[in-house]
Amino acid sequence: MDIGFFSFIYEQLVEFAGHTAFSNLTWGHVVMIAVGLFFINLAITKHYEPLLLIPIGFGIIIGNIPFDLEADLQIGIYEEGSVLNMLYFGVQRGLYPPIIFLGIGAMTDFSSLLSKPRLVLLGAAAQFGIFAAYSFSLFLGFEPDQAGAIAIIGGADGPTAIFLSSKLAPEFIGPIAIAAYSYMALVPVIQPPIMRLLTTKKERVIRMKPPRAVPKQEKIIFPIVGILLTTFIMPTALPLLGMLFFGNLLKESGVTNRLAETARSSLVDIVTIFLGLTVGASTQATVFLTTESLMIFGLGAAAFVIATFSGVIFAKVMNYFSPADDRINPLIGNSGVSAVPDSARVSQHIGLEYDKTNHLLMHAMAANVSGVIGSAIAAGILLSFLA
Repeated sequence: MDIGFFSFIYEQLVEFAGHTAFSNLTWGHVVMIAVGLFFINLAITKHYEPLLLIPIGFGIIIGNIPFDLEADLQIGIYEEGSVLNMLYFGVQRGLYPPIIFLGIGAMTDFSSLLSKPRLVLLGAAAQFGIFAAYSFSLFLGFEPDQAGAIAIIGGADGPTAIFLSSKLAPEFIGPIAIAAYSYMALVPVIQPPIMRLLTTKKERVIRMKPPRAVPKQEKIIFPIVGILLTTFIMPTALPLLGMLFFGNLLKESGVTNRLAETARSSLVDIVTIFLGLTVGASTQATVFLTTESLMIFGLGAAAFVIATFSGVIFAKVMNYFSPADDRINPLIGNSGVSAVPDSARVSQHIGLEYDKTNHLLMHAMAANVSGVIGSAIAAGILLSFLA
């Protein structure tokens, strides 16, 4: 055969090899792919937020399949016109979080909160972690708008973190979202040691009064009063709280069952898939593995720990002003963060360790749903001052 033929074949093979991921692979890509596999493993073996961690973990793998960035292939999430880039639009513009809040509202029963309104204070107390993290971020040299976006991680609320970072610090959406969802998933790991450290055995077995039965009319009125009260105080929280209370009205009205079912099932599932996958894919090693990203993870951890600490301590403080027969079990203080319903389940689990007949779940859910509202209001406050 002509030697020119073999030369041509060799050149074609070399060119083909140059287009494979192997030729563009870096250690950063390997590290991020390992992180994606770790998330998937946590979701499958530990059942830590599998509906979130599997899409995010697989998205991390997708986002770290390396390719020639100069070839204009339009396959990466940061390349305008690519499919991933179009799906990522919902993250960048803050579209997905309000839809998720709609689904949360349609899932949530606010009866526990309406039964014991004072437990809303636990949701407010847990937001101290957000404002503490804001101060720490400023101290470390972040700009005020970046510090506000980072601080919201302390609420352990992924959609709110994405919404606020899309407005204040879009360059940090990836690290902030991954940190927020990571700490949401690790609630059963992070919170129990703090709860045990801050409470005595006597406090852990406090029995709370059973919640009262809440009439249907009260449940219907609540989302209407809630939207008027919260958004008149903080209009910048309207995109999140408006959808939350709208979803709850769909649920409680009794005449829009089809809409409520769609909001809490197929609609929120579709958006969760797109959000998780694109947030994961946004963690390309070339833009994600930075000093700022590591600092964001550290600040997020500090914010989450402080939020848990604040909720438990405030529950103990409330007991100083409560009648002896109506005290609060401080184990529900951790539920002031808005990781619904995982933090409430942690309260229940730890409570049962010390008294197998003391069920705290309903009480913890009151603080938990208060935390959802509280983190959205905190985001609105930061947005109004920093946007």
